[in-house]
Amino acid sequence: MSGAQEDFRTPGIEVSVRGGIELVPYAVFWGWLLSRWINDFLLPDGMGVPDGTPYLDPAVVEPVSESLAFAVRYLPELAAGAWATVVITLISITLGFLLAVPVSVARVYGQGTAWVALVFTELIRGTPLLAQLFVLYYGLQLSSWIRELPLVGVGIVPSQAFWVAIIGFTINSAAYQAEYIRSALLSVDRGQYQAGRAIGFSKLAAIRHVVLPQALRFAIPGWSNELVYLIKYSSLAAFITVPELFEMGRQIAADNFAYTSIFVLVALFYLAIIISASNVMGLVERRVHIPGLGRGTDR
Repeated sequence: MSGAQEDFRTPGIEVSVRGGIELVPYAVFWGWLLSRWINDFLLPDGMGVPDGTPYLDPAVVEPVSESLAFAVRYLPELAAGAWATVVITLISITLGFLLAVPVSVARVYGQGTAWVALVFTELIRGTPLLAQLFVLYYGLQLSSWIRELPLVGVGIVPSQAFWVAIIGFTINSAAYQAEYIRSALLSVDRGQYQAGRAIGFSKLAAIRHVVLPQALRFAIPGWSNELVYLIKYSSLAAFITVPELFEMGRQIAADNFAYTSIFVLVALFYLAIIISASNVMGLVERRVHIPGLGRGTDR
């Protein structure tokens, strides 16, 4: 993720979903998407519809709308790509978070470790994500190592390129999340840490039990932004042959030359996933916030 890319980071799109009819689009989209994933990846052969086959014959809806028939024909293939996009994003941001917490603590409270954490975050944030993926995939040839692991590329377990992408996105996301959490740690009153030490906590215990619970709440808006960013930039995995959503759209368009129509569908997939993610994170923020602390309207 280059510095230039960072400048274009924007907050996620959050749409009110307090209940009732507002939930219908989400239920339709995710209900259909989950049913496709179950059909394509979990059901044994002979059950459900064949992989890549629409539930509804496009010829049935073609007299009504050619555009709708076009969408019905290619939605199953895009659903398979969306599966890779969602899995890559969820695994990468979760593992990235687990790495980001100690890195951010080291930046704020460490001494020698602060420099190590600083070098890590600046190195990763200062180089493009695509270049990092190329180094892992082509330079270090991680794929040749991962390919030898049991079950890789067997059944529903993705092939080696998929795991290289997760490693790359995890490292990259960890650096950015570390900065969000570091900023949140600095926003916690220093007296909180000192109060923890005063009642007998060790340094790590005071950070763990007093500072971090507050800081992580402050970090949720930035963390939400990172999630949105990761969903969109997971498309870079296509450059190392991962058949995620963008790559599936590109392959379909290369066959039928309907680039505009296909990438409109791809964009709608991304939009639906991002709006859903933004709303989930907004819900998490509302559920865990401390009244009078951490939300601008309560200050």
